[in-house]
Amino acid sequence: MSYVLTVSPDFTPDHLSGWYIFNTWLQKQTGEAIHLELYNSFQAQHDAINNDQIDLIYANPFDAAMLVREKGFLPLVKAQGVSDEAIIAVNASSAITDVTELLPGSRIAVTEDPDVRLMGMIMLEPADLTIDNVQIKICDSYVLVAKQLLRGDADAGIFLAEAYDDLSSIIKKQLKVLVQSQIGVIQHALMVGPRLVHRRDELRQTLLAMNVEDKGKDVLKNLSFDAWINVEDEDMEFMIDLMDTLNT
Repeated sequence: MSYVLTVSPDFTPDHLSGWYIFNTWLQKQTGEAIHLELYNSFQAQHDAINNDQIDLIYANPFDAAMLVREKGFLPLVKAQGVSDEAIIAVNASSAITDVTELLPGSRIAVTEDPDVRLMGMIMLEPADLTIDNVQIKICDSYVLVAKQLLRGDADAGIFLAEAYDDLSSIIKKQLKVLVQSQIGVIQHALMVGPRLVHRRDELRQTLLAMNVEDKGKDVLKNLSFDAWINVEDEDMEFMIDLMDTLNT
């Protein structure tokens, strides 16, 4: 039987090769045929999930509830010391220096990344801005969010902090960060689906041991991870409950 691994579309392009290297390593460790399938949009990935085509997923926190409650996925591991944070930025030449200076009707550039957009909109609440009184401009990538700001086509942009940090220095010099979230407990997690859940414990132990041998360390380095750490079912339920709370 062949299995499919996918990654939330919000991963930064710099890590594209890293996921292919990880997939190759995982196949060798498990002796299973695992195909890495990457999707250009959240909708395309959700379609594959709904059609039961995914067996392993590095999932964003927003999708965790659907994966657990509707599709029977269970958590495996998460990256040590990595959390999802959001940044709100403007063009460096903008007179705006604080989110409270943004007005209703502001043009906000975002991606389809649901948890980052949610965190960003929460950070806009001090300006009394909501999804209903701003103009949302959806972009396919965080690079395109930045371009919206540079061209003056958006007043502010919401970024995954990691993606913002990965922008080129030339682009970042032309942008100005207004605020960054510091939630610290919202994280992507590697999750296993029903067809492969019988190997959950074995997969978890294999992943947790990656950082103790040289080849595994090299694979992790390509993902910019130091190590995987365990995610218990109750840990995942806590994050699902937190995302539900933030979304109300």
